[in-house]
Amino acid sequence: MMNILLITIGFILLVKGADYLVDGASSIAKRFHIPEIIIGLTIVAVGTSMPELVVSVTSALQGHSDIAVGNIIGSNIANMFLILGICSIIKPLEFKKQSRLIENPLTLCLTILLFFLCNNGGSENAHLITKNEGILLLGLCVLYIVYNIIMAKKGEQFDLEAGEKIPENAETSGILKSIFNVIIGIIGLKFGGDFVVDGCVAIATAFGISEELISLTIVAVSTSLPELITSITATRKGETDMAIGNILGSQIFNILLIIGTSAFLCPINYATSYNKYMIVLIMGTAMLSLFPFVGEKNKMTRGNGIPFVFIYALYIVSLVMFR
Repeated sequence: MMNILLITIGFILLVKGADYLVDGASSIAKRFHIPEIIIGLTIVAVGTSMPELVVSVTSALQGHSDIAVGNIIGSNIANMFLILGICSIIKPLEFKKQSRLIENPLTLCLTILLFFLCNNGGSENAHLITKNEGILLLGLCVLYIVYNIIMAKKGEQFDLEAGEKIPENAETSGILKSIFNVIIGIIGLKFGGDFVVDGCVAIATAFGISEELISLTIVAVSTSLPELITSITATRKGETDMAIGNILGSQIFNILLIIGTSAFLCPINYATSYNKYMIVLIMGTAMLSLFPFVGEKNKMTRGNGIPFVFIYALYIVSLVMFR
């Protein structure tokens, strides 16, 4: 009963935290003419990735490599197929120039890089993500942050298509109130995610479910709840660019910051049994990169979202059935 109560409180914190975070971040973006995609890729993405960071780093330090790696792979699969799929079903997601030309290909390249690092050296059944590889990922993370600072300074000019003008400032709340909303939102998401993860893991462990299965399903979905709730909230409020930025930014930070930090603190053992899930993730990311150029131009439509959610459902069923 205590675990069920924790999960319930966690969901409430997640929903309210996402509401505050989206409102605050959107207000900041509009006030300073910072593209919503940049806010989504940075402030919102880092805020919603806090549960993954805590879970993966703690797991790596405690020697639970399956949870450290499986959490990130499972979370990125959930982000890609489940969350983007649901958001595009609610409202078609429009890709601005920056996301379709830079973030989509970058996410694909970094996912392939992670696959290479995970399978670089080691034995037939297990490999090692070394401290030096962690430093490489953290170095790339610094470059990615610098890139976002540069794009923020460019403002909305980069994303303008031919003939478009920068829109006038919409009515926004005070800057201090916006910052306060962002901080409160991140705190709510952090503790909400913690409560849900702790409750779910305790229940799963009581039923004797394996670490790998827990990490790929319950922990991955639970730590992706901030992204899920935040992206759905942003989509329903018409902030679809922030929803896309949140997911792509979370994908990138999960790989660069979280795996990088975990490997730097303690080299991570990577089981090759995860390779099939990595391939699913790479294929999904490649499909996402193609959506702006096929079908309805520059959009991920409901017709794209429904197969994504269906693929995620098949993925979960395969995890449970074929073990």
